[in-house]
Amino acid sequence: MSTLSQQVHEALKALLQDRMSTQRDLLDQHGQDESFHAPYSPDVVVYPVTNEEVSQIVQLCAQTRTPLIPFGAGTSLEGHIAATQGGICMDMSQMGQILEVNVDDLDCRVQAGVTRKQLNAALRHHGQFFPVDPGADATLGGMTSTRASGTNAVRYGTMKDNVLGLTVVMPDGKIVRTGSRARKSAAGYDLTRLFCGAEGTLGIITEVQLRCYGLPEAHAVGVCSFASIDAAVQTVIEVIQSGIPVARVELLDAAQMQAINQYSQLDYSAQPTLFFEFHGTSASVVEQSERVAELVQENHGSEFTWAVEQEAQNKLWQARHDAYYAARALRPGASGWPTDVCVPISRLADCIQQTQRDLVEFDLLAPIVGHVGDGNFHLLLLVDVDKPAELEIAKIVNDRLIKRALSMGGTCTGEHGIGYGKLAYMELEHGAAVAVMASIKRAIDPLNIMNPGKMIPDNVLKDEAQ
Repeated sequence: MSTLSQQVHEALKALLQDRMSTQRDLLDQHGQDESFHAPYSPDVVVYPVTNEEVSQIVQLCAQTRTPLIPFGAGTSLEGHIAATQGGICMDMSQMGQILEVNVDDLDCRVQAGVTRKQLNAALRHHGQFFPVDPGADATLGGMTSTRASGTNAVRYGTMKDNVLGLTVVMPDGKIVRTGSRARKSAAGYDLTRLFCGAEGTLGIITEVQLRCYGLPEAHAVGVCSFASIDAAVQTVIEVIQSGIPVARVELLDAAQMQAINQYSQLDYSAQPTLFFEFHGTSASVVEQSERVAELVQENHGSEFTWAVEQEAQNKLWQARHDAYYAARALRPGASGWPTDVCVPISRLADCIQQTQRDLVEFDLLAPIVGHVGDGNFHLLLLVDVDKPAELEIAKIVNDRLIKRALSMGGTCTGEHGIGYGKLAYMELEHGAAVAVMASIKRAIDPLNIMNPGKMIPDNVLKDEAQ
C-alpha cells in the first residue's frame, strides 16, 4: 500500500486521471533498472504528457516534500531509478514527440521520452542520423540525464558534446530553457552541461535540442585478433595518433569473444579482438581500412578482414550489443554485475591486464568489453547471488578496479554513471569538489526532492547544510 498522503493521491488523480498507477507489478518494474543493485519501488507511477503537467507534479512534490524520480526506459546500470526514499516515479514515455527537425542546420528538438531508434528512424528520411549509441534503445531524456556515451563516441563524442539545449522543470516547478540552436555561445553559465549528467538530481529534463549528422556515403567494418591485450590497445593508440577518423573501435577479450561466438553463432578466434567501423566516402573508407590493416600487421595482429555489406555489419554490431546477454549465457543461473571505468588510453592495457590478474586470483568469470578509442572498458562480473562469498569477491574485484583506475588518472565510471551504485567513490575521485557539487544541489534543490540518494553522498549534503 502506498505511503503517500491522501492529499498527494487525490491531487495526482485530479490532474492525471488514469495516467497514474499504484499497481504493485508496475511499481516494482519502475524501481528496478538493468543493474545488479537492490531495487526500491516508488509509491506511485505517473505519466505526464506536457511540460505544464510535469511542472504541476513537481510543484505538488515541493509542497509536500515528496521525492520525485524520473524514469526513461529503465536501462541504467547503477541504480539510478531506484526510489530509495519512496515517492513518485515520473515515467516520461508518453512525452514521445519529435518536435522539430531542422534539416539545413543539422539539429532537432525532441521530448524526453523519444528513444534513439525512434529518432533515427525519423532522421533517416532526411539523410541524417543521431550517433550516440549506448546499446539499449534508451530515451533521449535518460541518455542526457546520465551523460550517455557508446560505441560511436571516439568520433562523434558523448551526449554532452551533442546536446545544444534543454527544457528543464526545476525543483520549484519553474520551466527553464538552457542553451540555444547556435553551435557555440559565450553567454553565461553553461547550464546545459550542468543538467547533462546530473541524473535527475537537479531537475526534470522534458525536451532536448540535439545535433544531427549527415549519413555517411559509405561505411565498412573490420575485425582482427591479437595474441595479447597490449598489442590490441597499442594498435588503437597508433590508429588514433595517426589521425585515422574511425567511427567505432571496440575491444573484446578472449572470454567475451568465446561468449559471442556461442551466443551469436559466430566463428571468430577466441583471442583479444578489435571491431572497427569506418565512415566516409567510398574511397576514404577503403583508405582508412587499408591504413588500419597496416598498423594491425605491424603489431602482429591477425589478417584484417572487413566488409561493406550491410547484413555483415548488422550481424557484427548486433553481436557486440548482445555482449551482455552472451556473457550471462557463459554461466547459466548466475547474475551479472556490470561495472565500468575509464582511464587515459596510454594506461588502458595495463589497467585491463591488472584486472585480469585479479579475475584469475579470485577465480571469477568476468568478460571484458571496451570502447578502447576513449579508454573506457566494462566488466560483467558473473556471480551466484545465493553465495555470500562470491558476492564479497565481486565487491573486492570491483573496488580494486575502481581504485586502480583512479590511481591511473581515470574515473570510476566512463558511461554507467553514479546512481547509488558508485556513490561511495565520489569523494575518492573528486575530493573537495564533491562539496561544491553539494552546494549546487542544495542551492537548486534545497528540499532534496529530486532523485534523492543519488550523485551526492548523504554525509556531504548534511555537512553542507550545517
